[in-house]
Amino acid sequence: MARAAQLVTPGTTVNVLPGTYQGGFRTGVSGLPNARIVFRATERWQARLVPPPQSGSATAWDNRASHVDIQGFEIDGAAHMAGQAWTTGIHSSGAYNRIALNHVHHIATLLPCSKGGAGIAVDSEGHGKGERMLSMVVGNSVHEVGAPGCREVQGIDLDTPGTVRNNIVYRIAGAGIRLWRGARKLVVLNNTIAGSDTGILAAGGDQNHVVNNIVFDNRRGVAELGPAGRHNSYRHNLVYGNREGDWRLAEGMRHSGTVAAAPGFIGYTRSGAPDFRLAANSAAIGKGLEHGADGSDFYGKLRDQLDAIDLGACQH
Repeated sequence: MARAAQLVTPGTTVNVLPGTYQGGFRTGVSGLPNARIVFRATERWQARLVPPPQSGSATAWDNRASHVDIQGFEIDGAAHMAGQAWTTGIHSSGAYNRIALNHVHHIATLLPCSKGGAGIAVDSEGHGKGERMLSMVVGNSVHEVGAPGCREVQGIDLDTPGTVRNNIVYRIAGAGIRLWRGARKLVVLNNTIAGSDTGILAAGGDQNHVVNNIVFDNRRGVAELGPAGRHNSYRHNLVYGNREGDWRLAEGMRHSGTVAAAPGFIGYTRSGAPDFRLAANSAAIGKGLEHGADGSDFYGKLRDQLDAIDLGACQH
């Protein structure tokens, strides 16, 4: 993988066969708008990145390039041996990147809280804060991130404009999805977040839109913190069963179209492997807006614009 990252040119697709590979590398060659660089697992989650025997990086996959796709990999940080333990699964700081269909888990679970980190982190470091930084985080499973009680480690952490859609995020020490200072004109759409400290945390930025999500069984549901913008919107989300409150928005901010009922997952559990698909009687069925919710859900099932859109990452 590290060797391929050095050899790619615009328009290259790197097909990665099933197997176990050493992580802790950087991708630094950019594609072009009409010639993206694609790193693609040929079978979803069957190309697995694990810590090397002597880790020299705190990040499993550190992407510093633009117009790059990272698609279908498993990032498993559980088996750290020596050197730097991973604090971040996938970090991307270029423009117009797409982090899709990956499985990121067991990141920073044994590290001191001061280290920070995230399952997937997208920022604009070194590239400014303009709208041109638009990136996508789509269809990923992110879980078991951060040591218990450590709110400095997030599931999906965003500091740039873009789209976060169809992700399943659970058991995160900090926020399932955090919008940081540079998060502007960001769409957080049809995600499912559960079992974390906070479901969705807007800790900065403005003109962000939180739509069609399920936020369930966290310590806190959806919250704003610090200089969150006055033009953020929260529409048609299912927010329920969050122990210390479902909503904590800044004074004057409102949410609309909220479903305050249990989501009715097929097999939710606080341990093991939960099944976040919607049961036939789920309160989330048909309650979503069409706000860009076309295309497929987490499992590849088509969201038909002619039918009602469901809340969360899984269309029933």
